[in-house]
Amino acid sequence: MSRQSVRPGHSGADLPERTRRLLAALIQEYIDRGAPVPSRWLAEHGGFGLSSATVRQILARLEEAGFVWQPHKSAGRIPTDLGYRCYVDLLLEHRHATRSTSAVEARLRQAGSINGVLSNVSHELSRVSHHLGFVLAPTNEVAGFEHIEFVPLEGNRILVLVTAQGQQVCHKVIDIGERVRRSELEQGANYLNREFRGLTLGEVRTTVIERLRQEKVLYDELLSRSLRLASSTLEDMVSHESVFIDGATFLFDDVSDDDSAVPLATLRALLSMMEEKHRLVRLLSEYLGADGLSVVIGTEHSETDLQPFSLIASTYFDGRQTGTVGVIGPRRMRYSRAIAAVDSVSQAVSRVLVNHTPSPDDNAR
Repeated sequence: MSRQSVRPGHSGADLPERTRRLLAALIQEYIDRGAPVPSRWLAEHGGFGLSSATVRQILARLEEAGFVWQPHKSAGRIPTDLGYRCYVDLLLEHRHATRSTSAVEARLRQAGSINGVLSNVSHELSRVSHHLGFVLAPTNEVAGFEHIEFVPLEGNRILVLVTAQGQQVCHKVIDIGERVRRSELEQGANYLNREFRGLTLGEVRTTVIERLRQEKVLYDELLSRSLRLASSTLEDMVSHESVFIDGATFLFDDVSDDDSAVPLATLRALLSMMEEKHRLVRLLSEYLGADGLSVVIGTEHSETDLQPFSLIASTYFDGRQTGTVGVIGPRRMRYSRAIAAVDSVSQAVSRVLVNHTPSPDDNAR
């Protein structure tokens, strides 16, 4: 029988409490052992006081609903992504308050710069969870665009200034190879400011690229020049995004050709994505909009390369902007431990950065 994926709009919330607890016991045992769980084990060790026949009936209903599946007829059951979702939701319902994060904060504060703190965060997440830990530093991509200005300098050089949410977020001096009147520069900037009002910087960057591909731009020198100046400046802004990764070696612990682990080809795809950090930043950015803790399991991911994995992420606040910390690991991960690690570290890094005293190295960010 093939493994079923998550069915939209369906969860385990409407399952009887005893059924939810039996499913949770099956998944916990599967996470611990990595082998299909037989009904006899649940009857004898689950603590439910149920016969093997009753357990088999419950498991048959769970399989029919898509929460578990059997690799073959005589085997025990394995959770589907929907089963994991039910299990995680149960964990989150009974989650305890985060323990003191003072020890974590002390380790993070050993770094002098913000980049050092964030690098320590990815290491801390990996060390505690035994999975790949990542930090996505705050990005200007989601900041609201306000104003672009073209200032003529000596010779053929133009200073481009971009402002978002009341702050200058990037600037660049560009030699355009010809002299241009100030009035033409102002006309071009005014056009862009009208066109891009209400967009985020990320949306502006995408729109600029799309406009440059349009044929009519080729016949409008003023428009073409303005878009090229904006594109060159915004590309530099994107390169300042930072992603910190630690613990990639833990992924190799889960390499396997069986269905419960991560195939080698999939692992290569993820490692390739990590090397091309801009792809990973773009992928993880979808979790920036979700405040608090997010758990995304297997086929819940929109990106195919991430569907063999589970991701746990949480936002942090550095006093001005929001970033994301989290872990990536196999679907058969110890969710309770990973959730606790991400939750506590996100709170710790927020406290450390809000109270951070800037160092000379911070200016390099």
